[in-house]
Amino acid sequence: MPLDPPAPYATVTLLITLSTALVRADRETDLGSFRLPYDAEAQRALDRTVLACLLRGAEPPASLPELFAWCRERPLSDWPLDALPDAVGQEDRLLDPEHGRPTELCHEWATRSRDSATEARDRQVIRAALRACTEAGEEDAYTAFRRLLIERPVLTATDAFAVTSDLVLEPVKGILSTIYQEVPESYARDGFYATCGRCLTLLVPVRGGQWWCERDRCRRDGPPPIGRELPISEVGDLRQLERPLRQFVTGPGRAEVELERRLRALSLKVQMWPNFDSYDLRITFADGHVWAIDVKDWAHPYFLARAARPVPAAPPYDEAFWVVPRHRVEDRPGYLAVFARNRPGSAASLVLLTDDALVRRAHARVKEHHA
Repeated sequence: MPLDPPAPYATVTLLITLSTALVRADRETDLGSFRLPYDAEAQRALDRTVLACLLRGAEPPASLPELFAWCRERPLSDWPLDALPDAVGQEDRLLDPEHGRPTELCHEWATRSRDSATEARDRQVIRAALRACTEAGEEDAYTAFRRLLIERPVLTATDAFAVTSDLVLEPVKGILSTIYQEVPESYARDGFYATCGRCLTLLVPVRGGQWWCERDRCRRDGPPPIGRELPISEVGDLRQLERPLRQFVTGPGRAEVELERRLRALSLKVQMWPNFDSYDLRITFADGHVWAIDVKDWAHPYFLARAARPVPAAPPYDEAFWVVPRHRVEDRPGYLAVFARNRPGSAASLVLLTDDALVRRAHARVKEHHA
């Protein structure tokens, strides 16, 4: 008797399991060095992939290294899986084809799916910081905390001392001590570490004397420019934010502060993370009209749509928008349409714009007011 084809949820479960295994393996070991016995999550990913292949009469990967090779070399659209047209693009891979590290899409599958059994680490940290700052009645502490994670994802020993000495950050010092983690020397080459001149995160040395940046946008824009060179002999105990926070706080935060800069250039009043982060930017025009903006720097619109919800009503505003960086829309044709198709009915009125479109709309409103 032929086996029934896998249900769509089985594909979702498989991709979550596989992405989780890849992220964990990348954090704990070299993806190319797996040996028996495999990590439980990795073995589960292999088992589910083999089952999916057998159900479709396809040749499965014979080992975990072969499965990881699939993740690097084969777009997901070429896998023997049920079609998920909005969740998987034609060229989507779970591992970067050039250097074999988890893609941002892989991180989103591992942590952003509502099917995940555990709360995303970045949300846990942000909620803990919000709770600590709210209990202390220190909104400035939360704002400083967010800016620190955005603007200083890497701390030398001297940087860390300055942070621990900052009285504004007092309510979150316990959190900071856990989320900045020691950097292994595998990040160094020729006696020094290097940060990306665009996104400020640590670069990873790869073959051929090159450096690899974990951010999709940086790779899209070409070889990463070196920002800070940090000699091992001088930096002391070098620390960096843990990966979930770099992925989902530092990355989007760069887009938030860049949007802040562009809107201030229009002589608009901008408040960042008002009311303990009800939303990201509160924009006040000269006539008192207020916009509320949440910036969402997500690689895949399918996950963004599944997370869509109305912008919180307080502090009050006249119009509200979700904003995505322009490069995300350029990288994935149909981004806005996929978002519109997959958002829940409760967010049907939510407007999603690119950052460029929002700035143009703001500029037009400023001109209209001065006309």
